[in-house]
Amino acid sequence: MVASFLAAAVQLTSTSDPEANFAAAEEQIELSVRRGAELVGLPENFAFMGEDQRRLELAPTLAERCSRFLVTMARRYQVTLLGGGFPVPAGEGITANRAELVGKDGQLLARYDKIHLFDVDLPDGNTYRESATVKPGEALPPVVDVPGLCRIGLSICYDVRFPELYRHLAGAGAELLMVPAAFTAFTGKDHWQVLLQARSIENTAYVVAPAQTGLHGARRATHGHALVIDPWGTVLADAGVAPGHAIAPIDTSHSRRVRDQMPSLRHRRPALF
Repeated sequence: MVASFLAAAVQLTSTSDPEANFAAAEEQIELSVRRGAELVGLPENFAFMGEDQRRLELAPTLAERCSRFLVTMARRYQVTLLGGGFPVPAGEGITANRAELVGKDGQLLARYDKIHLFDVDLPDGNTYRESATVKPGEALPPVVDVPGLCRIGLSICYDVRFPELYRHLAGAGAELLMVPAAFTAFTGKDHWQVLLQARSIENTAYVVAPAQTGLHGARRATHGHALVIDPWGTVLADAGVAPGHAIAPIDTSHSRRVRDQMPSLRHRRPALF
């Protein structure tokens, strides 16, 4: 299948107010579709960015609302839509961080619970312990063949630092890698773009990376710069640091040309490792 279409990576400044977040997300979905997007990705934590305790309290109802929102938006705007990460109850005092990909008819195409959790002490003094309230997923991320588009592989945020995950997706036939994120401002300035370009180059695949941006309460700051990157590693669109979206064409014939010109996936010798 050879396809050419527009993909949009949405950029939000989500807060602890789900109603405001859903409204902001719908605004960017509508604007993206008006520009011709057939695939739209929302960032990690698109429906809630706030204190862990409040997230745990909201999770039972928020999970259902997020899934319903994605189905409603996909049908309303006739677009394939990724909800890049939202809390789903996974036991007492813990949630999963789940992404769902929904087709334009509202059908659930793929689901993924984030497997790599962000437990990091940063030089700027901030400490993150995602594993304190989030249960890691137990299954590798899926690759799904989306009719009329291409083969899409899912991931979430911190996954981008684990190249073996993306090699799995490429090996399963992914032509486009989705990396919705809420990347910290401190790490993002040095690592966000270069990691995404590396995942694109080494797998000769498109990357669509929705992002959070700006300040979320008193302590959390995210990097922004939602990106669309082609299989050569060229940045096709960058959303900057304001809420909005990055939109660019995806051309699977270009992807195949790059893979023919730079056939590194075929040159792998896994038996030696």
